[in-house]
Amino acid sequence: MIDINFIRQNPEKVKEGIAKKNTDPKLVEKFLRLDEAWRSKTAALDQLKAEQNILNKELSKARSEDLVSKAQIIKRRVTEIVAERNKQEEKRDEILNQLPNPPFEDVPVGKSEADNKVLREVGEKPKFKFQVKDYLTIGESLNLINVKKAAEVTSSRFGYLLGDAAILEFALVQLAMETAVKEGFLPVVPPVMIRPEVFTGMGRLASSQKDERYFLSKDNLYLVGSAEHTLGPLHMNEVLEVETLPRRYVGFSTCFRREAGSYGKDTKGILRVHQFDKIEMFSFANPKDSEKEHEFMLGIQEKLMKALELPYRVVAISTGDMGWTDARQYDIETWLPGQNNYRETHSCSNTTDFQSRGINAKYRDKNSDKKYVHMLNGTAFAIGRIIIAILENYQNEDGTVRVPKALQDYLGKKVIGKN
Repeated sequence: MIDINFIRQNPEKVKEGIAKKNTDPKLVEKFLRLDEAWRSKTAALDQLKAEQNILNKELSKARSEDLVSKAQIIKRRVTEIVAERNKQEEKRDEILNQLPNPPFEDVPVGKSEADNKVLREVGEKPKFKFQVKDYLTIGESLNLINVKKAAEVTSSRFGYLLGDAAILEFALVQLAMETAVKEGFLPVVPPVMIRPEVFTGMGRLASSQKDERYFLSKDNLYLVGSAEHTLGPLHMNEVLEVETLPRRYVGFSTCFRREAGSYGKDTKGILRVHQFDKIEMFSFANPKDSEKEHEFMLGIQEKLMKALELPYRVVAISTGDMGWTDARQYDIETWLPGQNNYRETHSCSNTTDFQSRGINAKYRDKNSDKKYVHMLNGTAFAIGRIIIAILENYQNEDGTVRVPKALQDYLGKKVIGKN
């Protein structure tokens, strides 16, 4: 959530920021009206409690019907105002939860992904002397991917990874984990279920995001859409010492998303599915260092892509396309020859103190003041999409697939599909 005091002191700046994210700036005015009513009730409550304290002192010295009557009246009034204030607070917080994290001022302004800015292209696109195939054609012919049987067992948008594709997943996990650990990240296997109030605190049940989530009503738990969602709460309600920052974690988890609103788009295959595995980086940073930490995490993502020798481009995401919680977001898009296009495989976001306020994650500075940490997240590998990129970029004319050099030792072979 946005700092309430910041909204009070900088309403026009907040309006401008959320408008860039296609959110109605009038919500700020509505919030301020409710906040003013809340503050008025709070002031009245403080005044009544002060009167109550004076009466209690008088009653402790001498009791009289008049004093007892006044005390009872004030007590009833306190109860009434507390209830009224709580209603105002609930209405105010409902609006607060509709306000996204304002972007940094230098983020590209736009309405959609069409306004994203390509920062750089890295690597050479492979040139083929034969008709290239898409990953699903390759995967099915080599018995690496089976979406038809998965649809029979579950429903559409699920898939089986078989044989070398399954081994390839664990090779990618090993590569990502080893790379991140060398850079100071602590490996974690986090829970894949989360309480609604914690999910809300992470800013992941706001607005249309709620339609993306799988909810287990009997257990009052959500399935996570990323390891990020439960890595962040690892320091919920804690105060970290400033000298221990940044705290870096790399988590592996299965992720669950409904892909709401994407019907008819990428419904075939494993590019956009309801269940997938991902390795996610997460960092708790000193606010003054968070932009530097963001670039550091992006650098690790590029290091992994260069290790796989996959052609990619880095994109600065525009205000109209970036995440709800993000103040700045970069994506890495990988070249897919079978689609003759770049497709998003990684994201990397600085959420500043937006999420840390929701889960009460703080640090203690050198003056012993407690402040909210900045929280950052970044994809190491979204396994399915990287397997897609490998199958398409490393395909051979005879239908086999070369294994990237960085994965050959893990896989124990140089070619998939060769007898």
